[in-house]
Amino acid sequence: MDPAPTRPVRSARRVLGRVLAGLVLLVAGGALLLVVVVPRLGGGVPYGVATGSMSPALAVGTLVVVRPVAPDEIATGDVVTYQLRSGDPTVVTHRVVGLGTTADGERTLVTRGDANEVADPRPVRAVQVRGVLWYAVPQLGRVMGLGSPQLRQAITTAAAVLLLGYAGWLVAGEVRERRSRKGEEPSPGLETWWPEQESPPGATSPTVPTSDREPVR
Repeated sequence: MDPAPTRPVRSARRVLGRVLAGLVLLVAGGALLLVVVVPRLGGGVPYGVATGSMSPALAVGTLVVVRPVAPDEIATGDVVTYQLRSGDPTVVTHRVVGLGTTADGERTLVTRGDANEVADPRPVRAVQVRGVLWYAVPQLGRVMGLGSPQLRQAITTAAAVLLLGYAGWLVAGEVRERRSRKGEEPSPGLETWWPEQESPPGATSPTVPTSDREPVR
């Protein structure tokens, strides 16, 4: 039978487990911030890249977060997310490669995917544009394909609750262990000496009152 792990081994395992748990918590919390919290606070909207038309800059599965801007602020070279048709929820994220104007003076955008050889066949009107690229994170966009927006909202809410609960559990465990270690430590300045032990350095031998001594014979 293998001997039980020594205390240093158990302590090392406990520390390693906490480090790994902390890393998982950090990664999951960071992903939640990038997908949900930051876009909401900054007025952005997250989307997931579903095709390779913008590769290699925006590969399949990339999370793109866009922010609305005024039409006259969009310039050549900007990456925009736009509806294929106004009011249609289907969107495309491509780069602006040119600017145009309709017969009635409306500004339009000429767009193209970085991986495509030709521009998109139809100019993009301002009303179709959802926003200009704010930031992008590889692979995180895959969560945008998980069912309906309501389902994604439920998943992100549950993830936030679990992360907060897990963080609280880690903190509570650390507090309990510190209290336990503190209780095991001897109080400073207190020592116990048993009769069979040698007296500590500098100590005098105990004396017996004279009245209790036996008479010398």
